[in-house]
Amino acid sequence: MRVPLKEIDALHHREFEFTVRDLMRRDGFEAERFGGAHDDVCDVRGVDADGRIWVVQCKHKQDGWEGKAIGVEVPQRLNGTAQTVHGARFAVIITNGGFTLSAVERSETYGVHLIDRGRLELWAAEGRALWTVLEGVKPARREIPEEYAGAGPVAG
Repeated sequence: MRVPLKEIDALHHREFEFTVRDLMRRDGFEAERFGGAHDDVCDVRGVDADGRIWVVQCKHKQDGWEGKAIGVEVPQRLNGTAQTVHGARFAVIITNGGFTLSAVERSETYGVHLIDRGRLELWAAEGRALWTVLEGVKPARREIPEEYAGAGPVAG
């Protein structure tokens, strides 16, 4: 499954959440959409083959890079719920737009991973596995889909 950015840009924000879910499933996750008013900052929840929980907050921008960048408040909220509410090992924010510098800096402090438009293109449009577009994340050691077995460095 590959989804070009042009198609992603045309999606409704709920459809974007389902697309993220489907891309995670493509990469071997058990993934479900949880988005809604009372989702505790979790639009998509995934579990990889090693049982690690991934909490994803989706931020769809109708105008991509041209729109307002996502600020520091989004990673702050996700940091506050990912582990304590959802038991997540990984917290990820995915957008078809960009992030402010303060959001990037704070995300590093919080351990929240960011996927901006550039990384989204690698993941969705080019078909790379999710863990290959994130820095410092090792893939699950069990049942990695064959097509991704050599898709990135695996540190022991």
